[in-house]
This record gives sequence, C-alpha cells and structure tokens, in this order.
Amino acid sequence: MIPAQFEAKLVEKKWYDYWMQNKYFHSTPDHRTPYTIVIPPPNVTGVLHMGHMLNNTIQDVLIRRARLKGFNACWVPGTDHASIATEAKVVAKLKAEGINKNDLTREEFLKHAWEWTEKYGGTILEQLKQLGCSCDWDRTKFTMDPDMTASVIRSFVDLYNKGLIYRGYRMVNWDPEAKTTLSDEEVIYEERQGKLYHLKYQIEGSNEFVTIATTRPETILGDTAICIHPEDERYQHLKGKKAIVPICNRVIPIIFDEYVDMEFGTGCLKVTPAHDVNDKELGDKHNLEIIDIFNEDATLNSFGLHYQGKDRFVVREEISKELEAIGALAKVENHLNKVGTSERTKAVIEPRLSDQWFLKMEDLVKPAIKAVLESEEVKLYPSRFNNTYRHWMENIRDWNISRQLWWGQQIPAYYYGEGKEDFVVAETPAEALELAKQRTGNAALQASDLKQDADALDTWFSSWLWPMAVFGGIMNPDNEDFKYYYPTNDLVTGPDILFFWVARMIIAGYEYADAKPFSNVYLTGLVRDKQGRKMSKSLGNSPDPLDLIEKFGADGVRCGLLLSASAGNDILFDEELCNQGKAFANKIWNAFRLIKGWEVADIDQPESSKVAIEWYEAKLQKTLAEIEDNFDKYRISDALMAIYKLVWDDFCSWFLEMIKPGYQQPIDRTTFNKAIEMLEANLKLLHPFMPFLTEEIWQHIAERTPEQALIVAEWPKVTSANEKLIADFDFATEVISGIRTIRKDKNIPFKDAIELKVVNHENASVFFDSIIRKLCNVSNLEYVSEKVDGALSYRVKSNEYFIPITGNIDIEAEIAKLTEELNYTKGFLKSVQAKLSNEKFVGGAPEKVIEMERKKEADALAKIATIEQSLVSLK
Repeated sequence: MIPAQFEAKLVEKKWYDYWMQNKYFHSTPDHRTPYTIVIPPPNVTGVLHMGHMLNNTIQDVLIRRARLKGFNACWVPGTDHASIATEAKVVAKLKAEGINKNDLTREEFLKHAWEWTEKYGGTILEQLKQLGCSCDWDRTKFTMDPDMTASVIRSFVDLYNKGLIYRGYRMVNWDPEAKTTLSDEEVIYEERQGKLYHLKYQIEGSNEFVTIATTRPETILGDTAICIHPEDERYQHLKGKKAIVPICNRVIPIIFDEYVDMEFGTGCLKVTPAHDVNDKELGDKHNLEIIDIFNEDATLNSFGLHYQGKDRFVVREEISKELEAIGALAKVENHLNKVGTSERTKAVIEPRLSDQWFLKMEDLVKPAIKAVLESEEVKLYPSRFNNTYRHWMENIRDWNISRQLWWGQQIPAYYYGEGKEDFVVAETPAEALELAKQRTGNAALQASDLKQDADALDTWFSSWLWPMAVFGGIMNPDNEDFKYYYPTNDLVTGPDILFFWVARMIIAGYEYADAKPFSNVYLTGLVRDKQGRKMSKSLGNSPDPLDLIEKFGADGVRCGLLLSASAGNDILFDEELCNQGKAFANKIWNAFRLIKGWEVADIDQPESSKVAIEWYEAKLQKTLAEIEDNFDKYRISDALMAIYKLVWDDFCSWFLEMIKPGYQQPIDRTTFNKAIEMLEANLKLLHPFMPFLTEEIWQHIAERTPEQALIVAEWPKVTSANEKLIADFDFATEVISGIRTIRKDKNIPFKDAIELKVVNHENASVFFDSIIRKLCNVSNLEYVSEKVDGALSYRVKSNEYFIPITGNIDIEAEIAKLTEELNYTKGFLKSVQAKLSNEKFVGGAPEKVIEMERKKEADALAKIATIEQSLVSLK
C-alpha cells in the first residue's frame, strides 16, 4: 500500500538504517577507480549550522553521484580538536565547577578535556547523519587520535631536521583571552571607531614640548624613545636631546630615522618596542630598551605603576584623564582605525614579544604556487579565487606554529639545560634522551633530566596533513589505502579557510607525498539571511538546521539550499527555499502515485504514447548532457535546476499528461513499463540531491534485493539527443497553449471536441499531431492551403491555426471584444514607437532598456496581425 502522503520523518530513519546495515557507505580498495573526498573536519566542539549543512550536502551530492557512476566512493569523516575553542570550553566548564586551570597539572587538565570531548565530540557527526550524509563512518578520524598525533609529531621532527622549523624571539599576535599566540591568518582586522590622543612630551632641561598622536595612550608606560625624520627641519634642534615620558617620568632618547613620515601628524613618533612590530624593528636598529607593560591577559604589570592589575581598556580611559589633569593631553579626536581581533575568541590582539616556534615558508610554497597557478594540477572553483591565492602565497610569512595551550599535540622539543639552545627534537622521549646524551656527551643523563616544551602545536599544523594522515600516509606511505585513495578528488570548503587550510594542505601534499592532495577545490559561499546579513546567534537570524529538517524533511532542505548555491556566491537563505524543496518532493511523490494508480492492460499502444515516449527519451538525454556539463564545471546548483525542470515541467506536466489513459480506462503495458523506466531514470538523477525520497519510491516500484538498491544503481548513460524532435515539441507546445487559451477565453469546455485547421507556412513537423489531438480534444486536424472564414484563429510564428466557430459563440460580441483589444494594442504600439523615434531617448538609454522597447514593438506588431486576422475570419 502506497501512503497518500510522503512522510519524510519515517522514510529518513528507515533508509539511513538500511544503507548503514548494508554498508553502502563503506569503501575498501578494489579494482574500481576510486573517488575520494575528505571532510573539512568540523570542530569537535561544534553543532550543525547552515554553513555545515550547505557544505556537507554538496559533498554528499558528489559522493552519491560518484557511487552511481561506478566509482569506489570513499568519503572520510572526522572532527578537528580545535585547540583554542575546545580549551576555552573546558576552562569555562572547570570554572563553573570551582576549578582553576592553573591549579591543575597538564595531565589533570587533559583528563578533563578528553572527558568533555568524549561526551560532546560526536554531536555534529550524528547530526550529519540526519542530513543524509553517506560518509564511511568506519573511517571516522579525530585529529587527536594516536595515529594522527604521531603523524603530526613526525612531520614536526622531519621539518626541524630539514632546517625548516626554528625557535625565535619574535613579535607575535597575542590573544589575551585564550592566552596564546596566533598566526597572521588567524587575525581578523575590523574597522572600529576609536580616538586619537595628542600627548605632550617635555624636552629634558627645557620648557619645550613635542606633541605625539597615539590611539593607545596606555602604552606610553612602555615608551623607550621618540623618533623623528632626519630631514625634518622643525626638529633639527632636538638632535642629541632627550624627552620625558608623562606620568612615569622616564627619560628617553630622541632618535632620528627615515622610517618616520614627516607629513603624518606632528612628524614625531613614540617608540614602544615591546608592543608594536615596527617599533621593535626601530628598537633593534637603535639598541633601545624593551619594556613589556602587559601581563598575558592584557592587564598591566608592575611597569604600569598605579595601574598595575587593571585591564588595558580600563587604563586607556583612566590614563587619559590623568594626562589631562597634568597638562600632558593636548587634544582628543575621533579616529577610525583597523583593529586586529582573534578569529576564535574575538578578543583584540596584542603584539607581544615571545619565544615561539616558526616554520619557514618561502621555499615550501613554491610547488603549491605552481600547482594552482601554472600547471593547474589543482583547480579552484570559481577560478576568481586564484588571484586571492596568488596574493597570499606570494606574500607569505613564516608560520608561527606554537600555541600556549595544553589541548593539542605537545611540541616534541626536550630541554636538557638552561640555555635557549639546550634542546633536542625527537618523536619520543626515549629518542630525545639518546640525542641529548650524544649532544652533551653525558651518558648519565636520565629521562627525568629532560623537560618537554610546554607549548602545543597550532591546530592547522595538524589539519594540513588531513588528506594524507587519514589514510596513514605520513606514518606508512607505502600502505594500500594511501596508495589507492590519495590524491583525493574533490574538496568542498569555504573561501574563508583558503589560507588556513586549503593552501597549507597543498603545500604539505607536495612536501610529503610529492603529489597534490586533491584535484578540485569547490569554494562555497556564505549562507546569509534574505536581508544579506551574515547568520549569527547574536542577530537571531540563523535557523536550527535540525528544526528545518523536522519541518521540511532532509530532502526538502537539501534541495532548497542547493537550488540557490552557486560556487563561491553567497546564499540569501529564506525558509521558502526549503518549502520549495518540500513541494518538489510532494510533486514527485504524487506523480509516482498517479502512475502506480493506473490499471494496466495488454492493449495496443496509442500513437500519442509512442510519440510522447520518443520525445521524453530525447529530452532526458539532452538534460543529462547538460547535467554532466554542469557537474564538470562544478555548477551544482545548475545541475539540480536542470533536473528540477526536467521532472517538474517535462515529466510531470507534459509526459504524464500525454500518456495518461482516459477516464476509467486502462493504460497499455508497453507505455506503463516505459513510464516506470523514465521515472527510474529521473530517480537516479535526483538521488544525489534527494536521497531519501528517491530510495523510497525506488523500493516501492518493485521488490529489490540489497544489490538493486537505488544508492548503488547505475547512473544513466549519455547518448545523443534528437535535437530536432525536442525543437518540434517546443513548437507543438505553443500550438497546444494557443488552443487552450482560446478554449478558456471562449468558455469552450474540454469535453466539447473541436476541429483544427492549419496553414503550415512554417512547414512544421506533423509528428506531434497525435499529442495535439489528445491534449486539446481535437476531433479533426486538417492542413489547408488558405485561411478559413468564420473561425477563431491565432498564430505560432508564421503558421495560422483556425478553430471553426460553433453555434454557442456570440460572433458580434467577439468582434467587439477583438476590435477593442486591437485599438488598445495600436495605441500601445504608437507610444513605444514614439520612444524609439526619439533620438535623445535612444542615445541616452541603456542598451537593455532599448532592447526591451524593441521587443515590446515586435510583440505588439505580432499581436495586431493576429487580431486583424481573427477579425477577417469572423466577418
């Protein structure tokens, strides 16, 4: 019994369980060509959001299509340990329980972190199952799995031994909330309204002052010089002089350097080497003192004097008042400037001097630049992102890979002495001990004499190995899985991590496997609300994906999202899209129920059904070629739209209407079997996009063994399409539409048969005459050589169609109605032609506007000709 309604909730669980039980998602190496995708691992802290839904739906479409096309499809799922985000959540949880992280040992803290991960870490993967994602769950990986960690450590040791990793005391980006460094790519610059403070510094031994503008008055407590351009005539008399820093009264030198822009501000620059990367360079050049005034949480330390312990932004307000009180504040102006913020915590970044680990990038990036921009071994879709990629890769800096966190892979450097260089790098403590003995010549060294570096590695340093590490390619590059599945095929991700992750994976692929990690990168857009705003919790404009699935069904949500998801372009999401997807699912379900509801008999096949089948087979092939072309170009939205139109318009609206048996009449078996065959072809094309609905209908059509399930069926083969047949049908649909319009306008019921006479100036095909007869209830269709008097008429191109008038039409009323319409159309034509004859309008209007007016003119002329012909026929 086929249910009257498509019940998405019941169907989704049933078929997902069935697919899992029959291991359709699982892949092992065999004789087939592999098709491999690795998931961009979501944060282990995460829950499904609209971006995940879009990204993973596209991946599922690609993997399901590959499975249908006979590839050995392997989609590797997993999660990322997300050092900063996860550690922050665990710290917050501990704080709520009255536990301070600083009171715990590393081992104790990690125990809590693992407990938290095991409790919440699988949430997002379970949610992906509700969406229908056909990942190989047996291959699920976590970036902190023992084998994954071993891969990261081996990579670090290898790069260190190659001289590419080094430890350096550098100015880094410091996140005072997470209390760790960040790489340059993890800093987001935002325009913010701030203030520009003009401060007065007294020249030592005089009553003279110099004025310096700064956006950060609190940093004066770390000032160690004032810098002036050597050619600035205003300040030549200050050479060799010193200045006094307000409040702290520190005496600092006045230095001269071409770095200063004489035209900016007063031409004087305060130099704070501990808190600005450019100031640090000046400090190194002029041997200036370095004074760090901040604690790791951006409160002021003892150099902050009476502000010690207070937050930097609190001090900014308070110190400006003190400066004003002592006469050292000349003025304050509003000032718009760019502020660096943490990509993870949103905290304002502090430049900070620190000992950190860095990876040299200059030579590492060269093969990755070539792969994308020269050989095109790796292609970005859309290709406009090539320019973004080029800019970043050609201006790359060394990568700060150390983080002051405990959650993550601990840096495998072991210190055996007090000096900064007294360390060895090794994969294990045992290997480190042996190296330390060799380095020091001290055979008595014990493991307890070594102390491992406390820092963890940047999470991206782990995930840049993802396509290789998930197949064991770092630890055992000769294993069967790695040799079979790598390089992978497609990567689907957001352009926001083109630098963080995509480019780095390409770099790592060429460094470790001498091969690209993937062939194609499909960059999705952001999902925004219908007002164009980025979705966020704070705006309350981001729907819960699981609520959408509950309301519209997974197929409806997938379809709705993808109908507007062209590569690289943002999606303006509206729930109506999902409603459209749900309506499409119901349309297909009802079409299936219609077919299965027909009585089948062994009777002759009508000519109209033969014609309909031949046309639909041609249309299916033409659409299939279009779909394949769209997939080749990663136009997933266009591929779905082509299927949508094929099924909704061509199959449901035309084909089923053409083959539908008469009221309470059976359908012939040949046509019925062909209708099922065409429906099954449609289901195969739709399956990647709407897997649950299509499998449900497929299994209702006939009893199937597990080997015959739709998920592992065969994708339709592309053959040549009869383009003339398709064009002839398009012409026939215009004829049918014309007759239907006349029936409606003249209130001629469909049950009343009509005659149709045709003057075939176009030499149009008669192949679809049987369809015209059936769909328009034409009792007699005759081709004539001249117009027919006393008939209703209309045109399709130059062809003339006449419907002889029956007794129930008021000819006089019809003439009056047509005359009124003719006069109106002539008046409209006159106004359009007046515009087109106006040289000022034609010379100044956009080309599109002029084209539109010319089309209006052509349409009006054609309509006038048709009306005049009808009037002649009626008189």
